[in-house]
Amino acid sequence: MANRRSFRLRRNGDENKEESGTMVGGRGGKRQKNGSSSEEEAGFGGDYEEKRAQRMKENMERLKELGISDLSKQLKPEKVPLPKKRAAPLSKFLDLNDPPRRSSRLMIKDPINYSERKPPKEENVKKNVVISIKEGAKPEVYTEEHDKLLGDCKTDWTLGVDGYDGEGGRIYDPYLGKSCHQCRQKTLGHRTRCSNCNLVSGQFCGECLYTRYGENVIEVSENPEWICPVCRGICNCSRCRRKKGWEPTGLIYEKVKSLGFKSVAHYLIQTFRSGPKTEEPINKSADHVSVSLSHADEEDDPVHSSSSVSS
Repeated sequence: MANRRSFRLRRNGDENKEESGTMVGGRGGKRQKNGSSSEEEAGFGGDYEEKRAQRMKENMERLKELGISDLSKQLKPEKVPLPKKRAAPLSKFLDLNDPPRRSSRLMIKDPINYSERKPPKEENVKKNVVISIKEGAKPEVYTEEHDKLLGDCKTDWTLGVDGYDGEGGRIYDPYLGKSCHQCRQKTLGHRTRCSNCNLVSGQFCGECLYTRYGENVIEVSENPEWICPVCRGICNCSRCRRKKGWEPTGLIYEKVKSLGFKSVAHYLIQTFRSGPKTEEPINKSADHVSVSLSHADEEDDPVHSSSSVSS
């Protein structure tokens, strides 16, 4: 009995080993089969691409031999640049030469001119110019005698040239420059010379003489009897105005010019004359200033300075 049992156990063990070996072999065989199939597929794909590329190359060579490959290029039309269309300039005003109106109702009415409806250009319209001068300790009043002392010039003075450099700046020179009674600047350029005082207070530069008194420095230099604004009693520099109890005017030339006045002196005297105040320039021609001191206002003491005015 013991021998039979041991034989059966040995036989079962051998069968189990055979089955396990068969299973392992089967799995290995399956792996080998899968590996071989993937290699076959890879080889098949590579051969297909090579054959396809080879066929395409042969077809292109055949087309070149037949001359068909260049035929498509010859059949394409050449690109011709189109001329640029220029826009017609718009007319400033509407053309009134329109075709006749077909409507009987509109034929009775006059055609509308839209250009007439445009508002006029404000070229000659004066802007609201406000000139503000502080009120001084004494009232500023002028008479007709002061109006006679105003200067004039035959030729307009060009600003920003005499005594200026190429960049438009004034040339200051403490040695060669001469002081100006109005702006107190020692610059190069023309200066006036008063026949009455013959002092530094009678020296005015071309810019100040023209903008503040309406005179040309070249013309007054040729007049040996010319009298300076200080001796005439109409000087409007800040120092002379303070001595009279008036406040300085400031830079108001551009404003008085826009109102039609020739200079600051013309504006002050013609605006603050005794009587009704007006800000309209008085149109009158004045000869070169060559008047005696008897015409000057006796209350206005001329400012004489024997020493040079520092810049």
